[in-house]
Amino acid sequence: MGSFNDPEFQHEISQTGFEFGRQAAIGEVDDDGKPKRTGTVWTASAHIITAVVGAGVLSLAWSVAQLGWIFGISIVLIFAAITLYTANLLADCYRSPDPVTGKRNYTYMEAVQNILGGGMYVACGWVQNISLTGFVIGYTVTTSTSMVAIRKSNCFHKRGHEAGCKFSNNPYMIALGILEIFLSQIPNFHELSWLSILAAVMSFGYAGIGIGLSITRIISGQGGRTSITGVEVGVAVSQAEKIWRVCTALGNIALACSYAQISIDIQDTLKSSPPENKVMKKANMIGISTMTIFFLMCGCLGYAAFGNDTRGNMLTGFGFYEPFWLVDLGNVMIVVHLVGAYQVLAQPVFHVVELWASMRWPKSEFVNVEYPMNIGKIKFSINSFRLIWRTIFVVMVTVLAMAMPFFNEMLALLGAIGFWPLGVYFPVEMYIAQKKIGKRTIRWLGLQILNFVCLIVSLAAGCGAIQGMNKALHTTKPFQFKE
Repeated sequence: MGSFNDPEFQHEISQTGFEFGRQAAIGEVDDDGKPKRTGTVWTASAHIITAVVGAGVLSLAWSVAQLGWIFGISIVLIFAAITLYTANLLADCYRSPDPVTGKRNYTYMEAVQNILGGGMYVACGWVQNISLTGFVIGYTVTTSTSMVAIRKSNCFHKRGHEAGCKFSNNPYMIALGILEIFLSQIPNFHELSWLSILAAVMSFGYAGIGIGLSITRIISGQGGRTSITGVEVGVAVSQAEKIWRVCTALGNIALACSYAQISIDIQDTLKSSPPENKVMKKANMIGISTMTIFFLMCGCLGYAAFGNDTRGNMLTGFGFYEPFWLVDLGNVMIVVHLVGAYQVLAQPVFHVVELWASMRWPKSEFVNVEYPMNIGKIKFSINSFRLIWRTIFVVMVTVLAMAMPFFNEMLALLGAIGFWPLGVYFPVEMYIAQKKIGKRTIRWLGLQILNFVCLIVSLAAGCGAIQGMNKALHTTKPFQFKE
């Protein structure tokens, strides 16, 4: 007991699908005894679109600028096609061993455990939790960058566009950290029903503002100089710098397209008839088609608006100065979205450690006892271990974000960490195991080639991100970054 390799611990942590807050009446349950699921192809499509339209879309214009018109558009389409293909492989892994009549897997982790076994489950767990922690660091950087952008926007509006408006991100990261410490203590904060709706409204809001401002700039004749190959070698960057930037751009696009970690959770909301895998495949097609159109609009219109001088983030890089209130509104939407999204991604990491601790020390009052408290009409409980562990986690994330506050490089690194293992490798290996595809067959070779190519892309993106961070750290001292 208490080991991450312990079978009982693996069983407990893997079966953490959606909790239902009501008792089902007789005749209103599915084949697994849970309340009847009511999801449709349209609700699943909405979940997918909400998952992929996030802050990462604001970096797509910069990514297209590094790749150029031909490669930029092609890479977005290729990543969308890969995401669609592997998402459809995952759809057949929701039930196992048979994709229509087999036992349900409620989460991505449970599917890996049941299909590939405990060893792969442990590896997947480490990758997933490292990836989620990285996302939380990235969200801290992005949120503080938007907070600073609001202050800069007002500074430029009052003092002119040439004014030296530079501010430190640190106070805003600290303020966000303090807020997240309090939010992390709210039980099931990530399951609040309005949180997903709010995230959808905010993400479409700020992406829409970016697209609208880009169209306005193009129509007014202020569009930037573009080229087939993107940022030109010898004019703006050296050959080596161009290569590193292309690698970083690949990571940014990979991150924007990925939603594999929650794909099975979404499928677990679908009605059992027609078969969930067939409905999910339709939802994948609708969701990813919508995503691709939206991404091409963000990337291509942003590049057309600013050309080879496109900034890393459309709303914080100050390609747009006016109307300043609209730029501020877009950044407020980013902040509101990511404050909640921080908890959505951090809660699974909290849960893993807290479950491990409760199984390791089952009789410890420090770990297991809840102390009920009231503040007016608000009732909640405090747990000593949860309070200390979650506070330490938020503090560590904040310190790391303050040390490396680099938007594009952080996004690329996150894309590199999560894209290949979670978005390609595990889905492919689960599909091979479930379908019992023989080694060295044409189908097996094709899947392994896809695996290898995506691994190379992830490694290239990771190298580009690390090189970018290294370069930035040589020009800026840790904890002293200003923008």
